Amino acid sequence: MRYDSITEAIGNTPLVRIDPAVHGLRNIDLYAKLEMLNPFGSVKDRPAWHMARPHLEGADGEGTVVELSSGNTAKALALLAGMHGLKFRSVTNRMRVPEIKELLLLLGAEIEELPGRSECLDPTDTDDPLTHFHRALSDPDSTYLHTDQYFNPRNTEAHAAGTGPEIVKDLDGRVPDWFIACVGTAGSSTGVARVLREHDPAVRVLGLVAHKSDFIPGIRTIDEVHQVGLFDPGTYDTIESVTSGEAIDGMVTLIRRCGLLSGPTGGAAYQGAVRHLQDADAELDGTGERRTAVFIVCDRAESYLSYVRRRRPELLGQVNRGHTAASLTDAEAQAEARAIAVADARRWTAEGDPRPLVVDLRSPHAYAALHIEGSVNIVDEVFDELVRGGLPFSKRTPVLLACPVGEKSLRYAALLTRMGHPDVRSLAGGIVAWRDAGAPLVRE
Repeated sequence: MRYDSITEAIGNTPLVRIDPAVHGLRNIDLYAKLEMLNPFGSVKDRPAWHMARPHLEGADGEGTVVELSSGNTAKALALLAGMHGLKFRSVTNRMRVPEIKELLLLLGAEIEELPGRSECLDPTDTDDPLTHFHRALSDPDSTYLHTDQYFNPRNTEAHAAGTGPEIVKDLDGRVPDWFIACVGTAGSSTGVARVLREHDPAVRVLGLVAHKSDFIPGIRTIDEVHQVGLFDPGTYDTIESVTSGEAIDGMVTLIRRCGLLSGPTGGAAYQGAVRHLQDADAELDGTGERRTAVFIVCDRAESYLSYVRRRRPELLGQVNRGHTAASLTDAEAQAEARAIAVADARRWTAEGDPRPLVVDLRSPHAYAALHIEGSVNIVDEVFDELVRGGLPFSKRTPVLLACPVGEKSLRYAALLTRMGHPDVRSLAGGIVAWRDAGAPLVRE
C-alpha cells in the first residue's frame, strides 16, 4: 500500500472481534476498534491532523503549534509540526508519565509545565494559570497556532467523519447495540456516537471515566470531565467509573489473551465494557438473539511501563511490596483509615503532645499558594514512592495527611495504618474543607 505522506495512513484502522472465550459473554459479540494502529500510535492522530491541518496548510515554515496536552495529542502534533518545519510546544500542569515526556523531547517538542490545578483545563477557574494561558492562546492577536483540543469542534468532526463511519462499514452496514468509550477530551465518544445515532437512535453509549482520586492516562475523572468544553452528558446513556487496577487488568488481558498491545486506556475500555454488558448478556440467555458492542483501544502499551511498574510491579518481574493506595477500594479506605474533622485537626495540630507532622500531598504550586502553617509538602507521587520502601515516618510520630478534598489522603492513611503506623489520620474534606471552615492558611 503506497502513500505520498504519512498523514494518508491516518484512519481505516482494523475492527477486531474479541474471542468470547476471553470475555465470557455468551450472546454479545465484542469488537475492538484498534486506534493504536494509527501511524503516530493513537486515537489522537485523527483529531490532531484535522485540527492542525488548517494551520499547517497556511504556515510559511515559521511559528509554533501549541496544545494543552501531556499525552497522545501532543505526540501527534509534535510530529505534524515537525513535518511542516514548525515548532511544537506542549503545555500541561504536570507530565505524569515519564516515557511520554521523554518521547516528546525526542520528537523535538518544547514542554512547559504550568501550575494548573488539575490535568484538565477548567475555563471557569479564573485563578488557574492554565486558564490564563488558554485565554492568551485564544486571543485573535496570538502568534501561536493553537489547536485547542478541549473546545475545537474539529476534534469531534474527525471522528464523525472517520471513526464512526468505519465502524458501521466494518460491521457490514450494521450499527452496534453498544458503543463504549473512555472520556478524555470527549472528541471520539461524541463524534462516533453522533454518527451511530444517525444510523440507529437506539444505540446505547457508555462513557467511562476514571474513579475519583485515581489516575488513568487519557481518561478524566467525573469531576474533571465536566470541565471539558466538548463534553455533553446527553451523549451518554450511562457514565461509569473504572479504577487504575481495572485498567491494568484489562490491558493485561488484551495483551496476553488477544495479542493486542493495548495501553491502560484500552484496558479500561475493555474491562468497563465486559462489566457493563454482563447483565444484558444474562438477559439474552435462551432468546436466541445476538447483540454487538464496540470499544476503542486508544494507544499502545510501550509508553506506560512506568505506570504499570508503580501499580503492579510483579507484572514486570519486580517485587510487589504490598498494596498501594490506588489499589485500595473505597470500602477498604473508609474502614481502615481514621478521618479527622477540621475542628479536631486544628486542636490536634495546636495542642497535641506530641503534635502531628502535617503532610500536604498537593502539587508544589498549590502548596505555595495556600497551606497549613508548619506542614511539609510531599507530592502524592513522591509520597507513593516513599511508602513503597516501607513506613516513611517513625511510628512514634503522629501524622496528619492532607490533600485537596480528602480522598487521596484517606487512602494513604488506610495504607499506612495497614502497614503498622499507630497514629495516622486524614483531614476530612481536605484543604478545601479547612479553607471553607475559616481555618488559617499561609502562603509560601
